[in-house]
Amino acid sequence: MNILSFLPFFQQNRGDKDMIMIAGLGNPGKEYEKTKHNVGFWVIDKLAKEYNINVTKFKHKALIGEGIIAGKKVLLVKPQTYMNLSGESIREIIKFYKIPLDQFYVIYDDTSLPLSNVRIREKGSAGGHNGIKNIIAHLGTDIFLRIKVGIGEKPNGWDLANYVLAPFSKDEEPLILSGVDKACHAIELLLNKGIKEAMNQTNQKRKNQSEVIS
Repeated sequence: MNILSFLPFFQQNRGDKDMIMIAGLGNPGKEYEKTKHNVGFWVIDKLAKEYNINVTKFKHKALIGEGIIAGKKVLLVKPQTYMNLSGESIREIIKFYKIPLDQFYVIYDDTSLPLSNVRIREKGSAGGHNGIKNIIAHLGTDIFLRIKVGIGEKPNGWDLANYVLAPFSKDEEPLILSGVDKACHAIELLLNKGIKEAMNQTNQKRKNQSEVIS
């Protein structure tokens, strides 16, 4: 099936209009648990803990769990493909549950944001993030909501892959945990107040660097 023929499926089959799918991106396996690239998983884990949602059912190449957040029915998702294949799992889940694309949110790490900053975007390019790039390829569109968690810029001389697959330093840990908290709050705002208010309250101006929208 041609991936570009997949999009009309959503337009014609609205599915569960009350279900919000919230996916956090990362890499499976113990060796990746504490790496910068797994911040999306951390946000899902915190939401799952706070709202007593059991994200342990393995289905469609992902760990998933259904529950209620801010009075809304949600499906929490942690794809168990590697990061650059995230779209395979996302596509299967969206198709199976018939999730409208405007009710699909994805959380991931962003090197263009200062450490702990959180930004909501309604659409856009992958910005160099391989997980988002693969999701765009599988869905045939870049119009879906993103919650980006800043992990800080790659230091000069570092390879990008080595940077995102490295753990946070002891000094960075409190900041990134604050970023995870902000991302959870952003999701609560999205569910309670809608996109405009969530963006107004969440998006922070960058300091000492030019604005880059990815």
